[in-house]
Amino acid sequence: MIPAEPATAAAPYQPRLTWWSHVWRDFLCLLLGLFVWAQVMEQQAEGDHPILFWADLVVGLLCFVAVHWRRRWPFAIALVLTLLTPVTSLGAGPTTLAVVSVATYRVRWQLAVLGVLNLVVTWAYYVVQPVQDEDPTWIVASFTVVLVAGMLAWGMFIGSRRELLWTLRQRAEAAEAERDLRAAQARGNERARIAREMHDVLAHRISQISMHAGALTYRDDLSADEMRASAAVIQEKAHEALDDLRGVLGVLRDEQGARGAVVPQPTYADLGALVDDARAAGATVEYEVADLDGLPDPVGRTVYRIVQEGITNARKHAPAAAVRIRVTGSIEDGVEVVVRNALGFGPTTTPGSGLGLVGLTERAELAGGRLTHGTENGFFVLRAWLPWSP
Repeated sequence: MIPAEPATAAAPYQPRLTWWSHVWRDFLCLLLGLFVWAQVMEQQAEGDHPILFWADLVVGLLCFVAVHWRRRWPFAIALVLTLLTPVTSLGAGPTTLAVVSVATYRVRWQLAVLGVLNLVVTWAYYVVQPVQDEDPTWIVASFTVVLVAGMLAWGMFIGSRRELLWTLRQRAEAAEAERDLRAAQARGNERARIAREMHDVLAHRISQISMHAGALTYRDDLSADEMRASAAVIQEKAHEALDDLRGVLGVLRDEQGARGAVVPQPTYADLGALVDDARAAGATVEYEVADLDGLPDPVGRTVYRIVQEGITNARKHAPAAAVRIRVTGSIEDGVEVVVRNALGFGPTTTPGSGLGLVGLTERAELAGGRLTHGTENGFFVLRAWLPWSP
């Protein structure tokens, strides 16, 4: 049974071996072991010490079994198999595999220990085994040094390549995860932006329609002409809501893919028209603004949306209350917007979700400013500050 290959915390780049990986490694080890054993097999069997033949066979088979645990105890297995080198030629293959496996971890002191130990046990192998070799000692020693250095170098190369591939794979996975995260954030930001625009544009118009429709519900003394006039106002506001919706959708689309004319987005210069429209709808509005000449359009649009939301909220929750609007600012101090109205002033049936204030807060923060809202001395106060340049 082939043991599982645990991924060690010290070297996470080591791959998990499959059954095929074990098979071809064992096959190469067997070929190498038989090649080395063939040099001394006949001398072992016919010599004065035939026990060397059986010891070589048994210890070699044990080496084949032990090498399968090299991933769990790499240095220990390599050390034991190296020490058994003098008594087994068949185990040369598993010993080589174990030493190369340790070299893939590239721990210097382990490489030094195994390198020196392999030179010593190779010398001991020539002493213990009946090797018939007429080559000079220096040639054998040089060949042994080259062979041991080659094993260690090959293992270090494999370890470096594995770590490089693992690092590249980790970077690719991290890049893909970051790409997916950015795409999700971009989709979320786009949804939030669309929600803000839709709310800011439609809530104001729909609240006007709701107010006029509510008046028709409560008033039972209206003449036919007055009923038709109110219905005409509702129709007009519905058409304006549709126009505003087309404008928002046109802005949110790609400019090259948008069809038809795009309605210009409101700016600071349109505040007067907004207040006049609210007054025409029956609201009481006190309007105090500074002459902010040169105010950038993105900031002016945010100011417009804040005032628009303040009027809409007052119409929803305090339809009979006066709305006080004050806008001041300068290039050095930024722009300050304050919208206030009395609390609970008059009946209302228009529902409110609070999402408008959430969207306004996000809009102000995106512009680099801040927005607060709450009650102060019986008034609901919407206060915002925006930098002059977004």
